[in-house]
Amino acid sequence: QFFVFCHGLLQLSQLLVSGYLKSSISTIERRYGLSSQTSGLLASFNEVGNTLLIVFISYFGSRVHRPRFIGCGAILVSLAGFLMSLPHFITGPYEYDQSVASMFSNTTDLCQPGVPGPRGNLSDVGCTPHAARENHEVLLVMFIAQALLGIGGVPIQPFGISYIDDFASERNSPLYLGILFSVTVIGPGVAFMLGSAMLRFYVDIDKVTGDDVQLTNKDPRWVGAWWLGFLVAASLVAISAVPYFFFPREMPKEVGKRDFPLVLLRNLRHPVYLLVVLAQVNLSAMVAGLATFMGKFLERQFSLTASLANMIIGAVNIPGAMVGIVVGGAILKRFQMSLRQCSAMCVLGMFLCLLLAFPLLFLGCPTQKVAGVTYSESSEFGHHTLECNLQCNCPEKAYNPICGSNAIEYISPCSAGCRVVNTNADNNAVLNYTNCSCISENGLAGFAKPGTCGTGCSHLFLPFVVLSCLAGILASTSHTPSFMLILRSIQPEDKSFAVGIQFMLLRVLAWMPGPVLYGSAIDTTCILWEKKCDRKAACRYYDNNLFRQR
Repeated sequence: QFFVFCHGLLQLSQLLVSGYLKSSISTIERRYGLSSQTSGLLASFNEVGNTLLIVFISYFGSRVHRPRFIGCGAILVSLAGFLMSLPHFITGPYEYDQSVASMFSNTTDLCQPGVPGPRGNLSDVGCTPHAARENHEVLLVMFIAQALLGIGGVPIQPFGISYIDDFASERNSPLYLGILFSVTVIGPGVAFMLGSAMLRFYVDIDKVTGDDVQLTNKDPRWVGAWWLGFLVAASLVAISAVPYFFFPREMPKEVGKRDFPLVLLRNLRHPVYLLVVLAQVNLSAMVAGLATFMGKFLERQFSLTASLANMIIGAVNIPGAMVGIVVGGAILKRFQMSLRQCSAMCVLGMFLCLLLAFPLLFLGCPTQKVAGVTYSESSEFGHHTLECNLQCNCPEKAYNPICGSNAIEYISPCSAGCRVVNTNADNNAVLNYTNCSCISENGLAGFAKPGTCGTGCSHLFLPFVVLSCLAGILASTSHTPSFMLILRSIQPEDKSFAVGIQFMLLRVLAWMPGPVLYGSAIDTTCILWEKKCDRKAACRYYDNNLFRQR
């Protein structure tokens, strides 16, 4: 029982490391200027290390000291977690364009007609060879950490489950494995809650004092302390690893030898097995993509903070999926279903899920009006140049969105032609911008507030959450019956092998490509890219309608 307790704790903290990355992905994109395709690849990269080794490990399972192997794997996972937070400590502080001169820079992004020529700004500082190299190092460290995370995770689940199954009484074994399974479902929920808590702190909380931070967490340039959660999760893994070095090896029951390729073919030729696994692959690819980018979607569609988006996913969507899994299992048990009824139940669950998810295509709003990007009052002027700010000599890449009193968003105070910034005397926070030549109200120069205008979609947020949660519950009811279809349609002695093959196919065909495909699809809907040294970095604005539909 102590082993089951330790294993539950270890699996929870291991899932915290991998799930936390998904919760902070939109923040890491913004901090290091990554496209969603790159961040999707990063999020699924741990599956690479995992898949390469899983077959060998399952095969050698009975010949090694399993607890010690689990302990070593856990130490690798913990190392990977600490590595994930390393980029924060090897790079300088986060820089963003400012209207008020500060310790970082004396250039501001106000309209200054007297200043000759296009002014350089912070974004160009990042073009030295050193800065470019720094960016490569960050990506390299993160990809290595993800690979290590996958490799370290390999022995944890299979060895733990087989160890418990070998030494627990026949009566208690299902209970113990049920406990572990529920932990693996709760894990990602806890990870999103951890993300929600950490992203409320400013990223450079350890490098700058509170007074120097001019951003609030509502600002689109806000970057939360993404690295803190990795330190928390990695420390938890390290603590959970300790007891494993003290569990006994014990002789496992011997299992008869078996022919590897023959069994593989026999299973793959089985039509029910193959069809159910392919159905699960399609569903899992969707779940993998959603888990990675759902937070980002909520942030953009409904103008939420990253912290709130994670809170919703961790407290509503994931528990919903758990309810669905439990309900599906309960129905199975209550009605003692045949295989045909199992498949009918899967089909019904999916069909109802599609019906409920269909309205989600329409629950959202277009991108807010952004001058020169999604909206121009006079179309004869090219992209970005408005007549009213020609004399301002705006820095080309400035990004410091403001919302005009005319409800149109401008990329920076300069592009709105604002000449005056009013700050709070106590903490230097920007109150508003005035004297803006592009924002005309009744012939007078208008004013603007810092931050984005938002999509004005908040009234659709609740229906969206309710529908997506219900659709998730319905889709998850098919989880247990689809497993039953697999377990009962193949020969009993092939069971563990068939499940191993199934998980490998899910990894290779769903968990790995899912987030990358989703990320690429999201990238195609970008309207304005941040440029770093002439390469595309993170996306500033998406076409929200396309983002939602795709």
